[in-house]
Amino acid sequence: MMKFLVLFFMVTTLLAGCSSANAEPGFMPIDEAYELIASGADVIILDVRSEEEFLTGHIENAILLPVNEITARAEDVLLNKDAVILVICRSGNRSQTAALELANLGFTNVYDIGGIMSWPGNITE
Repeated sequence: MMKFLVLFFMVTTLLAGCSSANAEPGFMPIDEAYELIASGADVIILDVRSEEEFLTGHIENAILLPVNEITARAEDVLLNKDAVILVICRSGNRSQTAALELANLGFTNVYDIGGIMSWPGNITE
C-alpha cells in the first residue's frame, strides 16, 4: 500500500508540476526517477551526452540527443511536447542545460534527473 501511495504521489507531482505556461524544467532526484521508470510509467529517458559516451553505457530504452543538438533536432525526435521527459547526462551539468532548452522550446513536462554516474540501476551498452 505504501509503495502505491509513493507512486501515486510521484505521478501526481509529475502531472501537476509543469504546465505550458511554465518555461522552467523541474528537477527529480535520480532515485525517484529510477523508481518511476521501474514502475513502468510512460516516460521518455533522454540522454544528452555524446554518442561516444552513450555507447559506453546508457539506461535501457534511452534516446540519445546530444545537448548541442537539442535546439536543432528536439522537435523532430520528441514528437509529444506534453510527454514526461527525464533528461540525463554524465554528471548533471548538460542535463540541466538541455532541460532548460527543452522547456524554452515548449516541452511541458521536462525533468532534469542529473548524471548517469549516480544511476542506481543497470546500464546497458
